[in-house]
Amino acid sequence: MREFLAATAAALLVAAISTSPAFASGSKVSSPLALAKQAEKLKPGEWVWAGKVAPTGPILVYVDLGRQRATVYRNGVRIAVSTISSGKEGHSTPTGVFTILQKNKDHRSSTYDNAPMPYMQRLTWKGVALHAGNLPGYPASHGCVRLPLEFAKILFDNMPMGGTVVIAGGHEDPVKRPPAGVLAPAMAGVTAQPKAILTQNGTFTWTPEAAPDGPVSIIISTGDQQVVVLRNGVEIGRAKAVVQQQTSESQVMTLAGGARPQWIQVGVSDLTGEPAEIISTQQVNEMELPEAFVRGMRSVIKPGTTVLVTQAGVTQDSTGRQATVLDADDGKN
Repeated sequence: MREFLAATAAALLVAAISTSPAFASGSKVSSPLALAKQAEKLKPGEWVWAGKVAPTGPILVYVDLGRQRATVYRNGVRIAVSTISSGKEGHSTPTGVFTILQKNKDHRSSTYDNAPMPYMQRLTWKGVALHAGNLPGYPASHGCVRLPLEFAKILFDNMPMGGTVVIAGGHEDPVKRPPAGVLAPAMAGVTAQPKAILTQNGTFTWTPEAAPDGPVSIIISTGDQQVVVLRNGVEIGRAKAVVQQQTSESQVMTLAGGARPQWIQVGVSDLTGEPAEIISTQQVNEMELPEAFVRGMRSVIKPGTTVLVTQAGVTQDSTGRQATVLDADDGKN
């Protein structure tokens, strides 16, 4: 009987979520102008999706905790905006750069009374995820990012495993940069050989066989002058580097595909300075690395590859299959 009552209560909760006004207010549009108009006037629980604007390509989700908004970019083009509810006081949602580690449309919380978390997309193994939930118009979760039910379903269906999610306290609009130097993918006739590299004797490791396939993340640490390449969460390369970065803010870049690839860059921290403080890629494009390492790194850079530029160190203990790209505080539900 207890199990029956618990199941009934959970079902009623899901039904309440799906029928509440906050979760019934969404729309699909077909043009950037319509998307922009709708996005400007969203109320709690509302969302807008314009998937046809960019039907294919890598997806990046940008969660703005200050505005309580999630923006979805596909192939560098904004295709959706939704209201959210993030972690309340004492359970703040961690900021950083994350990849989708697990997906489960029928997930339930292992911490909070088996509460339903429909269309869950896990960001950390410590309890932080994107999922459908109640949106009162202010931060109210235990650390997760709650989304409107229908929006969560659409995002769940479109977001691949290993997709990139950036959570920040505030942001400027993303900046688009052409790939150049050592951050250019090895595409014949499209990108030139980088100019600035170290000698062939530079210190590095390169073991792509450790993870033959999967999403690629590159961490560039300006603090300890190292570059680490992860594929499917497994380290496949590491090199000493000579890199200068003009801003102390952490930055994330996702490579959009197409005939002319481009990096879509956003800042991780709360950015309130001049536009020049947002991103300057020239220094990381021209960082000096061992020649053989550059060849290997460029060979795995493909649309959807994520690059994190940070002052944080990248020790052997800070990377691994169950690590987020950028460590952050714990969070629950």
